[in-house]
Amino acid sequence: MTTQTSDLPFGSEFSPTVIDLPELLGFIEKHQGNVRDLESAILEKYFAKHSASPEEEKDKTYNRGKLANNCKLGLIAYGIIDREARFTPVGEKLFGLRGDEPALYEEFARHILLNLRGMTFVQCLQDMVAAGEEITLDTLRDALAERGVNFPRGGKHPSMMRLWLVKAGVIVGARWQVNPIRLRAVLGTDPIEFPALAKFTPQQRAFLLALANTGVKSPQPANEVARLAAATYGVRFPDKSLPKEVLNALKDAGYINTEKTTTGRGAKPFLVSPTAKVEMEILGPLLNQLKNQIDPKLMSLLVKPLEEIIDEIKSEDRYISGLALEALAFKLMRNLAMDYVATRLRASSTGGAEVDLIFQSARLVYSRWQVQCKNTARVALDDVAKEVGLTHFLKNTVIVVVTTGEVGQEARRYANRIMTDSNLAIVMIDRSDLEAITLSPVHLLDAFRREAEHAMTLKRIELGNGTSV
Repeated sequence: MTTQTSDLPFGSEFSPTVIDLPELLGFIEKHQGNVRDLESAILEKYFAKHSASPEEEKDKTYNRGKLANNCKLGLIAYGIIDREARFTPVGEKLFGLRGDEPALYEEFARHILLNLRGMTFVQCLQDMVAAGEEITLDTLRDALAERGVNFPRGGKHPSMMRLWLVKAGVIVGARWQVNPIRLRAVLGTDPIEFPALAKFTPQQRAFLLALANTGVKSPQPANEVARLAAATYGVRFPDKSLPKEVLNALKDAGYINTEKTTTGRGAKPFLVSPTAKVEMEILGPLLNQLKNQIDPKLMSLLVKPLEEIIDEIKSEDRYISGLALEALAFKLMRNLAMDYVATRLRASSTGGAEVDLIFQSARLVYSRWQVQCKNTARVALDDVAKEVGLTHFLKNTVIVVVTTGEVGQEARRYANRIMTDSNLAIVMIDRSDLEAITLSPVHLLDAFRREAEHAMTLKRIELGNGTSV
């Protein structure tokens, strides 16, 4: 008989209701490398007086030893020790924090969220609560399975994970309610403040953030950056006094370089490029937030120009191309100042052919965006249909399909029908758009505006007086 595998860690008897984590870490330090002695210490402290049923009473020593062994297996599954009962790097870090319980449980929760599918688990809980769905182990199993996370039938894996996240305040008490403030604090993803930029006007700050988000280090037209900033952050820029009201202050503070174009007739826009100060004070904090949520190997890609990322997508190595595809989605959505939520499917699980990510924004009105990147010659109807089907579980309002190829006519017709009959918006970004965005990041606005106007045309409704809106 084969043992059913789980994407969530086994935690039976490794539970805060059974063991004391600081004390248990002390046992591990004392008995490192000696599995038998560690199990004996666990048994003596936590299971020596464990009650047994009449049937088990005859062999209670064996059964209590089994409980201690389960606790040890939980320590292994949660990445605290290896199979020789030695601390992993995670375990060493937790051991160093055992004298500060709030810090200890926060660090352990961060490890669970980032390395043990905890973020998917938490996001699933938030979606189910928002939808008013009853949360039981059975309903949770189905909802997690839709997100590519499975655990054995009858297993208590989510319950054990919930208990540890309760210790850090990420989940509230006996309920499945997620505390988003504590979640952001544990992950280190609270909204970024830039104290150095406090002296600037809203227009100056928006311009600088938009310039940083483009990731372009070479000179680019200032009016295009201003257009991107206006659409992203909702601020208005002066038509004729951009240098005086925005650029000069940023240049004097050492954040941008400017040069005036002199060729051709008529007034030409200034060209602007970021200085090293932008990378240290803006890009650095932005990427530091992401490093707590994403594959570390993705970080090096995020600082590369878009054209280099697209070149890596063409790699014959499926892992390299899949990672580059994920970086492409980040680049595009960061240009719109969207906040990353989660990666639904890793590149390795799709052979590098596609990557799905979730972004959200709370500016003006809350929206959640489901982004699918495909490194294929053509997007087919089935590709779009799959994403539409997932919106029921992921509670998304916008689907963005990004392809390095082209979008098939059947796929477009299907998307049109869905947008006509529902409140979903479906955005299609193809190879020609990517080529234009590579040359000028502001083309992303044009592409999204084109798609938005198309969606509005499809969703036009007739009013009773004969007019349509």
